[in-house]
Amino acid sequence: MKPGPDQIALPLDWPHSEGDARFIVSDANRQAFEHFRQWSLWPVKATILTGPRRSGRTLLARSFVERVGGRLFDDAEQRNEEELFHAWNQAQDIGRPLIMIADEVPPAWTPRLPDLQTRLAVTPVVRIELPDDVLFGALIQLFFADRGLHIPPDALRFMVERLHRDYWTAERAVEAVDRFAIAERARLSLPTIRRALMEAKMIGEAA
Repeated sequence: MKPGPDQIALPLDWPHSEGDARFIVSDANRQAFEHFRQWSLWPVKATILTGPRRSGRTLLARSFVERVGGRLFDDAEQRNEEELFHAWNQAQDIGRPLIMIADEVPPAWTPRLPDLQTRLAVTPVVRIELPDDVLFGALIQLFFADRGLHIPPDALRFMVERLHRDYWTAERAVEAVDRFAIAERARLSLPTIRRALMEAKMIGEAA
């Protein structure tokens, strides 16, 4: 039996934030999560965080920075290179981490500024992967709960098994099902979900 997803569990000296309950830890993001828990052991006080959009990468980074201080640069590869360079140096000087969220990481991300290239070359990179079964199902449950809905276990299994596996699809599918159920005045059930996803062309006719 696969283990269930973990609610975010951070060191006791870190105050809880509003976003904690929304970050669900599974094998898909556990490496990144543990990396932030062990930030005092980082070889340099900086990290590049990458992974699919909508994966919770900004939520994780922002929650971390709120706890320990430091700076966060989202879409870091699009930011001013001189600013990044000075932020990296400052992080080392004051001992407060710099988190750079990027779609591309070195060597694909190659700054024009040589000094920044040098610093990125020694900066750890952590990655959030595409959702596994556990995380995908937990996210679908969470998005339904946001709408005040409970999805039956058989319907949840159906969605996990039949939908394309990525973060954005989980959100889109829940929205499609909710809209369909409201329009049809139907309860949230496996037949309703199957019809909703077929109508939204998110699954095939044979599903």
